[in-house]
Amino acid sequence: MNYIIKQINSKETHDVRHPVLRTGKPIESCIFDGDDLKTTIHLGLFKNEKLIAVASFFKNETKLLNKTNQFQLRGMAVLKKFQGNNLGKLLLEYGESELKKQQTIILWCNARESAINFYKKCDYQIIGKPFNIESIGTHYVMYKTITDKNNVT
Repeated sequence: MNYIIKQINSKETHDVRHPVLRTGKPIESCIFDGDDLKTTIHLGLFKNEKLIAVASFFKNETKLLNKTNQFQLRGMAVLKKFQGNNLGKLLLEYGESELKKQQTIILWCNARESAINFYKKCDYQIIGKPFNIESIGTHYVMYKTITDKNNVT
């Protein structure tokens, strides 16, 4: 396949975040706190040099988990035309492999209700109770252990 995954900057994520995650909202709604921190990683999946999927990984911890060295997945999106082709899974697996290199133990996200089955298929599990993000909908905190603490040197 003609897919390439590579690191991109935060502004590049907006072209995919906006139509998928923030439809009808101002483009500024695609700017997340921490987007430009040195610890944040933005990945883009390209097909024939066109950006079609993005995911961002933020050094951030949830109090629901009693582990250190956590990252939060935010702003993961695949353009509608390309959804259903396992591209989100490819992007997520690539991000997990990059975070393992940093000895990240936990990757977590605030998953939209409509994305729960996707994350479950990728071995994520729900923790805590559902919550509402205004004008976006019901979310669940989901997480995955990506590096066994015993294997961290």
